[in-house]
Parts: sequence; C-alpha cells; structure tokens
Amino acid sequence: MAQQGLNELSAVEVTRGVAAGRFTCEDVTRACLARVEAREDTVGAWAHIDPDQAITQAGALDAAGPTGPLRGATVGVKDIIDTFDMPTGMGSPIYDGWRPLADASCVGLSRAAGAVILGKTVTCEFAGRTPGRTSNPLDATRTPGGSSSGSGAAVADCMVHLAFGTQTAGSVLRPSAYCGIVGYKPTFNTLNRAGIKFAAESLDTIGLHARTVADIDLFAAALTGRGTMGARPADTPPAIGLCRTPMWDKAAPSSRAAFEDAAARLGQAGCPVRDFILPESFDGLEAARNTLNDVERWRVMAHEWARARDGLSPELQIILERGGKTPHADYLTALALAEDCRARMTGLFDGLDVILAPSANDEAPVGLDWTGDPAFQGLWTTLHAPAITLPTHQGANGMPVGIQLIGRRYEDTRLLADADWVLNRLGAWR
Repeated sequence: MAQQGLNELSAVEVTRGVAAGRFTCEDVTRACLARVEAREDTVGAWAHIDPDQAITQAGALDAAGPTGPLRGATVGVKDIIDTFDMPTGMGSPIYDGWRPLADASCVGLSRAAGAVILGKTVTCEFAGRTPGRTSNPLDATRTPGGSSSGSGAAVADCMVHLAFGTQTAGSVLRPSAYCGIVGYKPTFNTLNRAGIKFAAESLDTIGLHARTVADIDLFAAALTGRGTMGARPADTPPAIGLCRTPMWDKAAPSSRAAFEDAAARLGQAGCPVRDFILPESFDGLEAARNTLNDVERWRVMAHEWARARDGLSPELQIILERGGKTPHADYLTALALAEDCRARMTGLFDGLDVILAPSANDEAPVGLDWTGDPAFQGLWTTLHAPAITLPTHQGANGMPVGIQLIGRRYEDTRLLADADWVLNRLGAWR
C-alpha cells in the first residue's frame, strides 16, 4: 500500500526508512507514481515512464533484501543516458523509440546500489538548446531551464527523489536554480560517462539533482565508492571568495540581490569573505567554451548530419554548420586557453575554501521556447571545477534564485560539506 508523503521525503530519509522496515521500496515507488499521475499533464517531465515496470523493480528490491546505499530511492534518468530496459530518445525524432542494449555506467551503478529507475526525463534535443515540453513546476508559464529540463522539474515536483542530468555549459545547475532545488556538477569526469550521447566531450559532465545537499552526497558516494562528506564543524565557517565574474553586467537585480545578501549574511555568520577577481585572461573562456561546443558537437554528430539532417532542429543545424567551418587552429586556441586557466585556477584560491558566484542571471524566464542564459554556469564548466547551486533566495516574481558555490578540482566532498554549512545558515528560499 502506498503511503502518502513518501515521495516528498529526502532520499536519505527514504533509504533509512526502508532499511528500518517502516515502509517498502514498493510503497515509495507507488507514492512517486501517484505524484506523476497527478502532475505530469501540467509539468511534462517524462519522456518515458512505465508504472508496472517501476513497481516490478521495487518489488524485486523488497524481495532481495538489503542491496546498497540507495535502496528504495527513486531516480530519473535524462534521456540522453542509456538504459537497457527503456528507450533513449535524445529529445529527437531521429531516435524515437530507440533502445540501447546496455545501461550507462551511472545507471548500472544506481541499480546496483538499490535505486529504482523510475523513468527517462525530458531533455532538450541532444542536450542542446531546443527544448521539449517540460514546464517549470512552480509556474507552468516559465521554463524549467535546460537541457536537463525534466530531471530538474521532476525532482522539484517530488515525482522522484534523485535525477541525473548532464552539463556542457549550464544544463544541471540552471534547471536546479530555476526550479528551486540543489544541483551539483562534479569535477569533470568524476562520474563515468560511458553510455551517454556526447555533446562536447571535453566539457560534458554527468551531474545530479536533489532536494538536499545530503541527498546529493548520498547519491555521489554511491556512484563513486567514496565516503560521505562529513559535517563541517559549526564553529569553523568556510572562507569564501566573492566572484561577480566577467558576466556581472548580465545579472538581473534579483540575482545581484541574492549574491549580495548571501555574502553579507555569511560574513555575519563568521565566514571570512573577500572579493575574488579572475585574471583578465579568463574573460575569453565564454567564447572558448562556445568554440569547443560547436566543433565537438559537429564531430560527434557526423552520422546524424550526414544521414538524418532533416530530423535536426534548424537551430542545431546552424550550430553544427558553424562547428564544421571553424578552423582547427581556432579550436586548438580554445583548448589551450581552457587548459591554461584550469592549471592556474587552484592557485587562485589562496586560502579560500569556496567561491561564491551567481547561479544564473535571473529567475526562470517566462515562456517555454528558451531555457535561459548558461553564461554563469558555463564558466565553471569550462574550468572543470565542481560547482553546486543552492536554492537560497526568492526573486521579484516569487520564483527561486540560487547562489552557486565552486570548489577546487577533485575536492568535491569538501565543497559539499561547505555547501551544506552555507545552506543551513542561509536557509532555503521558502
């Protein structure tokens, strides 16, 4: 029997409840499916969901007994990530109904850890710019962000506890910020990328959506085999660098206000805070990321370009054509700038624990034909740094506005512990 509210619990609470015998994996799954049934017509988060299949998975977990740290938690999978038992449609008519033979690594590891793979979430076309049907669960007239649109919306609407996204520029953090949840982009290649449809191989990072930092930590630990983050002592606040970034003029008043308020309140809470200004050479990273994206998308989509071009959106065709015409020397220049900035980045921390920056330029825009500006996320993606968005503030229109924390490469558990400390001090947006 389904128990009301199990879909609203955190993943940590679900796994503990299942382990203690307070409810079953099937109870949890049925609660999530009931929420999907009630809300999917409005939100449109799912590219594929089969209730019977999900219940069968949950029943098998109940019969098997203890299986792993995610036992009973439900997971949504962005529809560019392969699943052996569900279609992977890529957000494109070209792949409508296509069924891979194997799970992507991240999906297989989730199953091994005891998660229920609830279904495939809507993605923008090939994890790019052309959106699907998903709307923001907080306001159906607004975008949920992209390209991990369905993943962000499904977690925010309590249809699922956890979800996978991918980020080439801002495709995990922006949907999370727009939908008022926690979004985490690990250090580049922390989560194995076997079994995804690449957009840009030098940038693509598998990321995670959840409603709490502890859930992100649980999910990441299960997928990597590392330990959990541990807690930063309450009396040892993190040292924070305040980075307005070269795109500060793009930030709307709501985003600027969230940044400044967070900085002020964290300073009052005892955090050492100081301005953090990137060197001028970093100003070119946005253009470099665009070059890498264009060229690498063109290369990875050689088959679709040659054999199924009419099935590509006009916008994607323009991007691919531009990538194909980009001189190789320009591509190498972009690679070199990105590598140089990554090499310099760790030294720039200089005693800081994390960097605070805007998550996005504003609240979620009205309309479903554009998923928002990726500039505030793309900078850190290009640097391969771990980043997390926290749902701390509310904008002028009543929608969430997040703040972003960035850590040193490969120090992801430290970033998560600092993020948990910060969110506990600032509180969630509502």
